[in-house]
Amino acid sequence: MAEKISLRKQKKFQARQTILTAAARQFEVHGFAATSIAGIMQAAGLGVGTFYNYFSSKEEVLLTLAKNLREEVEEKISSAEKKINRSSPELLELCCVCTSKLIDENRFILPLFLSASEHSDKPEQIPQSLSPGFRELFEEIILRGQASGEFRADVPANIISEMVHSIYQTTAFSRLEISFQENIRLKVKILLDGIREKKIL
Repeated sequence: MAEKISLRKQKKFQARQTILTAAARQFEVHGFAATSIAGIMQAAGLGVGTFYNYFSSKEEVLLTLAKNLREEVEEKISSAEKKINRSSPELLELCCVCTSKLIDENRFILPLFLSASEHSDKPEQIPQSLSPGFRELFEEIILRGQASGEFRADVPANIISEMVHSIYQTTAFSRLEISFQENIRLKVKILLDGIREKKIL
């Protein structure tokens, strides 16, 4: 009996992953707005009715994909911390670089990322479908840096995290002849210089 339950769980997991993979491909090719649930399920090779066994809407699918990417960033940061005792500025830079790479490679996430940025002035009003959680990840590192004296504490962490988050918004609409990732890297470098706690000699 236990084996049957385990097999059932495995099949459900596989079906869910198939839907997510198909949705990511459809969002990338057609854009979020033009992608339909029917289109996702056709690409997944599953019936439309099966979709609702796992997700309530295509917005929930997009949020799940975004959160999976955020978890990838978290894993890379955690791995970097274990290998080397990195400073908070180094971790924030790594976080931003990893995030820019994943967004650049999965552009369908960008509208969701930007929507969260537009609502960041009132976080309590951000619908769950608009919050992939990247800004919170930035803020966590910034708070740690302020507590350790690495980042200036005269500016609230949520203001700084909002600034970091907004870098992606400005870069998304940039017309400069420079890659998305390099654009982010240079802007983060300037921001880090501004928020570091300056040592008095």
